Amino acid sequence: MLEPHQGGVRGARRRSTGSADGLPTRAAARTAKISALPVAYAARRVGGLGRRALGTPSREVELDIQARTAQHMFEVLGELKGVAAKLGQLLALYELALPPELGEPYREALTRLQDSVPAMLPAAVDRAMAASMGDRWRDRFAEFDTRAAAAASVGQVHRAVWPDGRRVAVKLMYPGARAAVAADLEHMRRLAPLAKVFAPDLDTRAVTEAFAACIGAELDYAEEAATQRIFAAAFADDPDFHLPAVVDQQGDVLVTEWLDGVPLHRVIASGTPAERTRAGLLVTRFVMSSFARTGLLYTDPHPGNFRMLPDGRLGVLDFGACSPFPAEFPTLVGDIGEAALNGSPADLEVALREHGFVRPEREFAIADLVGMVDPIVDLYRRRDAHLTQAWLRAQVRRATEPSLSNVSRHLTTPPEYAPIGRTILAATGVLCQLGLHGPLGDELVAPLPRLAAAVRTCREREAAAAAVVRPITGASTAATPVTTASSGPSTSRW
Repeated sequence: MLEPHQGGVRGARRRSTGSADGLPTRAAARTAKISALPVAYAARRVGGLGRRALGTPSREVELDIQARTAQHMFEVLGELKGVAAKLGQLLALYELALPPELGEPYREALTRLQDSVPAMLPAAVDRAMAASMGDRWRDRFAEFDTRAAAAASVGQVHRAVWPDGRRVAVKLMYPGARAAVAADLEHMRRLAPLAKVFAPDLDTRAVTEAFAACIGAELDYAEEAATQRIFAAAFADDPDFHLPAVVDQQGDVLVTEWLDGVPLHRVIASGTPAERTRAGLLVTRFVMSSFARTGLLYTDPHPGNFRMLPDGRLGVLDFGACSPFPAEFPTLVGDIGEAALNGSPADLEVALREHGFVRPEREFAIADLVGMVDPIVDLYRRRDAHLTQAWLRAQVRRATEPSLSNVSRHLTTPPEYAPIGRTILAATGVLCQLGLHGPLGDELVAPLPRLAAAVRTCREREAAAAAVVRPITGASTAATPVTTASSGPSTSRW
């Protein structure tokens, strides 16, 4: 993930507990910092009881606790970077399950986490560049700015000029990043069994290892360079997308063409509805077409990795988190899509079991799942979708409800599909932030012929049924777009 620093070197301020050269590497220190988060939260809750007893309104106490916890989370995750920063990105989804007034402090803290990751000091930059490119590394560039221009989860980016005059981005890994990430992943492995409380049928260890493999790949800049070359070749001269070329790669340094443009988070904040929708459709088109063109899945569709270019194209950055696309996935979505759109609940259960999402011995309340996923199925059923954060908040709250009767607890995910799940969650979050209002379903099915056929069958059947009803009821023949953001489950033959 890449994000521009606000004010250039603002992130260079060192915290007393941080490392001047990069990531803190001692496993015990990093574990203590992460573990301090829930302990401090519990202490604030206890302190809140005393404040309530003294007459402070409960709502005021609760909001203060949330804000202070968010600030603490920002300080710890922002300092640790690495896997902790990745977890910070995932937490952005879970804050959606909170009421807006409680989620706001987390949202602000997570934004600061992305904008304010501390930068290496110039002396540390010089040592890190020399370690990969030799003591005379500056001779490789016509110009090099030692101030960080952008932050990445395990590195930072500098502006430079290549000898041929091209402006380039130089991504430099933090010293100690590998050791720090290894410690974080080991900590995550130890915590993985606790997830059984929320998803008892999930193979948490296998999914954790899949996540760890994806994170580990981001530490290999040679592999990232090779992947970026594949993507750049596949999308060369595309009218909708621009992917910067790789210029050089040595050790923990990756040099690519510099990409100017409006960061997607600015489009989210101040773009017109039409601009936000167009950006969302382009993000969807890129993610969905990437595996068809390259055989690889772009698994990090984060706002920081996209730019809207002056010519209207979508610029795409950061190819460290790309995974081989499972060859059987088109068959999977074809089977499940056909059952969900045109079959019965029993057909859907059969498809889920056949593809490993429900254990053979598990009794499963398929009718409950039908009601839960209907707003998602509706994105394909309708020609015009309207995604909002309120819509996503409703889906997240239903899926994460801590109830034994919550049917989503009894689903599992084959480990090979973990990167796809990460992509879906991240991309959905981006589209909802953009407030996309347009033909999302058409973009989603474009590279998946069997799913596209199932969608056509569903729409044709419903159009035929509507045509039969109109002469009887006198209903208008004008098509009415359906907003999925605020409506509940749509009417379906289930």
